[in-house]
Amino acid sequence: MDNYNIDNIIKNSKKILLLSHMNPDGDTLGSMCALYGMIYNKYKIKADMNIVSNVPYNYKFLPYIDLAQRYYDKSLIYDLVITLDVASIERVLDSQILFEKAKYRINIDHHKTNPGFGDYKIIEPEASSCGEVLYNIFKSNNWDIDENSAICLYTAIMTDTGNFRFENTSSASLRAAADLVDCGANPNYIYKKCYETKTKNFVLFQNHCVNKAVFLEDNKIVYTTVYKKDLEKFHAGDDYTDGIAETLRAIDSTEISFVAKEVDNKLTKISMRSKKCDVASICSHFDGGGHTFAAGCTIKLPVDDAVKKLLEEIKL
Repeated sequence: MDNYNIDNIIKNSKKILLLSHMNPDGDTLGSMCALYGMIYNKYKIKADMNIVSNVPYNYKFLPYIDLAQRYYDKSLIYDLVITLDVASIERVLDSQILFEKAKYRINIDHHKTNPGFGDYKIIEPEASSCGEVLYNIFKSNNWDIDENSAICLYTAIMTDTGNFRFENTSSASLRAAADLVDCGANPNYIYKKCYETKTKNFVLFQNHCVNKAVFLEDNKIVYTTVYKKDLEKFHAGDDYTDGIAETLRAIDSTEISFVAKEVDNKLTKISMRSKKCDVASICSHFDGGGHTFAAGCTIKLPVDDAVKKLLEEIKL
């Protein structure tokens, strides 16, 4: 199969499922909704969309997002299941069984650490986002991008490039974004929805986490810990920690930043960012991964022990 030629598989599949990853961001959600719209507009097929975690408040504006469901009957068998922005199949949690049972399985992603699961893999590590990969697929297949799908793809690319300021921003991603604007995406509207639509508790929670940050190695390493009691105090959702690692990385002396979040008393979720160091390599020691300057992992230890273990792997 040609790298982009998924047209035949889609049009010959009657029952299709689109999968986003746990703790969804703008890339996985935008890509999922964009593909849903394109499949429906071209073939009048209503694909199912599965989200394995709650949709963050600021992404509820996305077209078609209200059609996505949190839970599915695990006994269902699909003709086709497509994962979007899923770096490892474990990130779809219990929905993995739906992927494994499908007749055809397609993996669309941009993470360099993606192991290449599925029957067909369209993985472009040089792309800024899954949204950019999907845009390339649409253009390669001569699919007309309508306004709704343009909004979704622009959101995917914009959020994964940090509003076009991260290291993964390229001339290709900017050209794709410009084309999507021509297709109907409104940059001002999307920016405000993604970055200027926050609840009071969200802002207070993030301030709390930043204020208790720990600085090490002459302020080159900075991290903050998030315990379940912190989440409960601010009625915080899973998405409330989004952006904290970037805020800490923005400090001029910082080379590596991370957030260690308590999942339970034996499990800690890590989100790492850096300016120069390969944090994907660090996270790989804990079966995690991602990008060179933005990666994550889950460590099977309590928060304080996980932090100690992680610090041992950081070499500046």
